[in-house]
Amino acid sequence: MKHEFAYEEAQRHLRQRNRFAALAAVLGLTSLLAVGAATTREESVILVPVTSERLTLGSDATDAYYLELVTRDTALMLLNRAPESLDYWMEQVLKVADPAAHGRLKAELVKIVEEQRGSDISQAFVISRMEVDPQALTAVVTGTLKTFVGAQVIASQQRSFAFSWKRRGLSLGLTGFRQLPNENEEEDQ
Repeated sequence: MKHEFAYEEAQRHLRQRNRFAALAAVLGLTSLLAVGAATTREESVILVPVTSERLTLGSDATDAYYLELVTRDTALMLLNRAPESLDYWMEQVLKVADPAAHGRLKAELVKIVEEQRGSDISQAFVISRMEVDPQALTAVVTGTLKTFVGAQVIASQQRSFAFSWKRRGLSLGLTGFRQLPNENEEEDQ
C-alpha cells in the first residue's frame, strides 16, 4: 500500500513539475519576443502641440520642422532678456542645455548676467528668418536685435545667431550658440 501511495505521489509531483516547466518555457519565450520587439521597434514620441500641425519625433532622425520650433523658442528665450529676470533667464536656458555642454554654457551665461546685472539695459529679438540643417543639428536665426535703456531704444541691428544641438535619445540639447558677424563686419576684417 505504501508503495502505491508513494508511486501516486511521485506521479503527481512529476505532472506538477512538467506544468511548471511548460509555464516557464512559455513565459521565457514571451519575454524573449517582447525584448526583441522593443529593441527593433522604431521609437516615436508624440509631442505637445505648440503649433496647429501634429509633430512626432522618431528615433531615426530629427525632423527639420521640429528643429526649427525648438530653435525658435530657444532663440527667443535666449535673446529676450531684462535685468529683472536674469536669474530665471539663465535657469531656463540651462534647462535646454546638453549635459555635456552645461558647464561651458553656464560660464558664458554667467558673463552675460554679471555684465547686465544692475544696469537698465534690456534687449529684444524679433526673428525674420531661420535656416536649419537637421543632419548637422544646427540652425541660423536672423532678425532684429533691439537694445533698450529703460524704455528708449538705443540700438536696432540686423543680427544672425548660430545654434548647435546634440541629440540624446528623443530630445535635443543645446550645445552652443554664437553671434555671427554681419556682412559689413566681415568686410572690415
